[in-house]
Amino acid sequence: MANFAKSNVPQFSMDVYQNEYLPEGGSEVNAIVTVSATGGGTIGSAVTAPHLYAPGQGPSAAVAVMVDCSGSMDYPPAKMRNARDATAAAIDTLRDGVHFAVIGGTHVATEVYPGGGRLAVADARTRAEAREALRRLSAGGGTAIGTWLRLADRLLASADVAIRHGILLTDGRNEHEAPADLKSALDACAGRFTCDARGVGTDWEVKEVTGIASALLGTADIVADPAALAADFTRMMEAAMGKEVADVALRVWTPVGTSIRFVKQVAPTVEELTGRRTEAGPRAGDYPTGSWGDESRDYHLCVEVPPAGIGREMLAARVSLVIPEADGTVQNLGAQGLVRAVWTDDMTASTSINPQVAHYTGQAELAQVIQQGLDLRKAGDFDGATAKLGRAVQLAGASGNADTAKLLAKVVDVVDAATGTVRLKAKVAEADEMTLETRSTKTVRVKK
Repeated sequence: MANFAKSNVPQFSMDVYQNEYLPEGGSEVNAIVTVSATGGGTIGSAVTAPHLYAPGQGPSAAVAVMVDCSGSMDYPPAKMRNARDATAAAIDTLRDGVHFAVIGGTHVATEVYPGGGRLAVADARTRAEAREALRRLSAGGGTAIGTWLRLADRLLASADVAIRHGILLTDGRNEHEAPADLKSALDACAGRFTCDARGVGTDWEVKEVTGIASALLGTADIVADPAALAADFTRMMEAAMGKEVADVALRVWTPVGTSIRFVKQVAPTVEELTGRRTEAGPRAGDYPTGSWGDESRDYHLCVEVPPAGIGREMLAARVSLVIPEADGTVQNLGAQGLVRAVWTDDMTASTSINPQVAHYTGQAELAQVIQQGLDLRKAGDFDGATAKLGRAVQLAGASGNADTAKLLAKVVDVVDAATGTVRLKAKVAEADEMTLETRSTKTVRVKK
């Protein structure tokens, strides 16, 4: 899948932030690893793709758009119309030369365009044909998302391209296949393409949509108002067109006697990667990070080292970026970071917490307590929910996560943000609660 011209690879760099000093006998080493890529299609928070490239240039890519066509998409009828318009807007955003397909999803998956088990190649003619095919989309049937993903995988696999990406829209729960069937589909698709998932309206299950995006290393969000779909689909496709290299892995090597406690992405969202490790030779493991354009992400690495005495020091971990190839070879992307451990009797040095580590530890806790608080609220444990969401308000305020603080304020009345004193609101709009849950993992970076 990592088939691309050398000129298309962004330049990667890596910075490590940690307090390497441990007290005598200390054994836990924490570090924040910042990975940055320059030279892709997304510039900072703005996206310049697809017009960054001349026609026919840019990395080879294939995209499958999966549109929910179940019966509920007709309630209200504007939902289906907005979905058609959003898909058309996404297709208009494709670069010339990008392979693409549109899938209609019900209890089965249907090839809407181009059909015949093929992908179309984007140009003026195929975009017009796709828009015409979208006009024939209608709502009816159930929801079996695993079948949509498996068809997308088959179609995307038919193209010899660098980037494979899916966009999935649903408005309801995955009621027409067993949870095990969806999990099996996600397991089969993981590592083969990335996928952004969106829930439209408020009748879908947050954990299903976020689980799809998490498994396939994409983004998840709510589009409560169907009228906002076109703008959201355009942004998603622009971001997809800005990716230049796929299948990048964070390779972590540790010396004899050490072990990895966890590896997680902590910016721009919290994403647990520990369980996704694949072995990569003696004492090394690869953690998938998906596709990259011009962007920066942060990862939290926690390593258990053998306790040692004062004055001892060791390399706790070596982190690098690689692209593992199907034939067993590896492309090294050149960025490397070292995580160290130094034992000292200087109490000030050994008890100081690195600001980056402290910040992202708080952001990870923020995501966790929001989820816990909302689950407790749904279960009727209002005291437990108040305590967890109060802690969330406290963490959001302390870290400067203003967006999450605003979302929390729609679910609780904030009495004192600094102490986390809140009251649950008696009535909460379903869209507000779902937005908070869907976006709970979004983080902010350390204030400079």
